[in-house]
Amino acid sequence: MTDPWVALKPGADPAEHVRVLRRAHETFAVAGTVPRPVRSVVADSWRRSARAGVGPDGTARVELTDGDLGAYRAEHPLARVMPLFRELLGTFAADGEHLLAVCDAHGRLLWVEGHAATRRRADRMNFVPGARWSESAVGTNAPGTAVAVDRPVQVFAAEHFIRQVQPWTCAAAPVHDPRTGRILGAVDITGGDGLAHPHSLGFVRAVARAAEAQLSLLPPPRPEEVPSLNALGRDEAEFSLDGRRIRLSRRHSEILVLLSRHPEGLSGDELLCALYAEESVTPVTLRAELARLRRLLGPGLLASRPYRLTAVVESDATVVERRLETGALTAAAEGYTGPLLPGSQAPAIVRLRERLAGGLRTALIMHGDPDLLGDWAHAPWGEDDLEVWRALSAVRPTAPVRARLAALETELAAPAHRAAARVRSATYSQRPLA
Repeated sequence: MTDPWVALKPGADPAEHVRVLRRAHETFAVAGTVPRPVRSVVADSWRRSARAGVGPDGTARVELTDGDLGAYRAEHPLARVMPLFRELLGTFAADGEHLLAVCDAHGRLLWVEGHAATRRRADRMNFVPGARWSESAVGTNAPGTAVAVDRPVQVFAAEHFIRQVQPWTCAAAPVHDPRTGRILGAVDITGGDGLAHPHSLGFVRAVARAAEAQLSLLPPPRPEEVPSLNALGRDEAEFSLDGRRIRLSRRHSEILVLLSRHPEGLSGDELLCALYAEESVTPVTLRAELARLRRLLGPGLLASRPYRLTAVVESDATVVERRLETGALTAAAEGYTGPLLPGSQAPAIVRLRERLAGGLRTALIMHGDPDLLGDWAHAPWGEDDLEVWRALSAVRPTAPVRARLAALETELAAPAHRAAARVRSATYSQRPLA
C-alpha cells in the first residue's frame, strides 16, 4: 500500500509523471475538474486554492521585510529550534543543492537557507523570508499545504498550483507547540525532483518531531500579555493591556481597528479618508481625537509621523480573518461574535465589515455544514439572510427550517417587508451594549 502523502509511487517514471500532472493541471485550470491520476490530497488542495481566488500565474507576496521581519523572527517560538533545524537539515540542503525553509502558522516564510545558487533561483519566485506561502496566497505547496491540513506532505513538480513553482519539489511537516498542540509553523525542504522520494518526507517528519521534543524540554518563554482589541458585534470596542480594560468611544474604536491592521502606520491624510466620508472634517479634528486616544491608551503605545501602534495589537476581527484564510472555518465562525463595529459609517470600517462578513458567509454557504449554517441563520445578523436559509434548508430540511425559509421568501417579496427588515438590521446595529 502506498502512502498518499508521498508524491511518487515506487518505480514511477518522474518525467512521465510530470507530463501527466501538467495535463491534469491544465484540465483543472480550464474545466475545474481534477483527472484521476492526481492524488486526493493534491486535488483537495487545488480546489481550496481555486476557491481562495489563487490564479495559476500568480506569485507570492512579501509581507515582512527588514526590521519587521527580524523582530518577528526573534520572538517566534520556532527561533528556539532553528539551531536544531540547521544541524539536521542544513548539510543535507547544502550538499543536495536544496533549501531549508521554515514558515509560521500563517504560511509566512521566516527562514530560507541552503545552496547559494538554488537560493538565487528561488528568489525569482519570491520564495524568500517574509513572503506568504499559505495555500490561500499561492495555492498548493508543501509548507502551505502542511499547515493547512496539519500533516506532513510532499508536493512534486506540477502538483504545485502556480506554474512558476512547478519546476520544484518540496516536502514539509508541521511543528506543534508540545504544551498546547497548536501549530507553530512548518519545516520544509525544497529543491529538485530528487526530493520526490519517501525518505525525504520521512526525514522532514522526523526533524519536525525532534523539534517538538526539544521544545518540550525548554522552559516556556516568559508570558507577555499581548494588547488585544475586541470590536466584533459592538459599537464601542474594548481594549485590553496589562490587566486594564478600556471601553473606547466609537471614533477611537475605528482608529484603533485601522491602526492595528496597518503596523507600518497611516498618514494623517490616509486616516482622514478612512474615517470620514464628508470632506469638511479638518486635520485639526483628527489630531484632537488622536491626542485624546494617546492619553487614554497610556504612554508610548501610539506614535506619530506616521500614526502607528508601537506594539502588535491582536484584534478579534483579525483573528477571524486569519482563521478564514487558513481554512479553519469552524474556528472562524466561533470567533465571529457579530459585525465589525456595526454602527460605524467610517468608509474603511464599512469595507472591512462587509469583506469579513461576506467572506465568512460565503465560506459557510459553500462548506454546507448544517451546524455552522444554523448558528449564522439564528444570529441577529443572519435571521433575514435568505441565501443562508436556503443553504441551511438544503442540508437540514426540517419543518422549522422550511417554514422559516418560506416565510422569509414571502416577506422579502414585499417592498414593505424589505424596508422592515432593514429597520430591524439598523436596530441591531445601533442597540446599546451591556
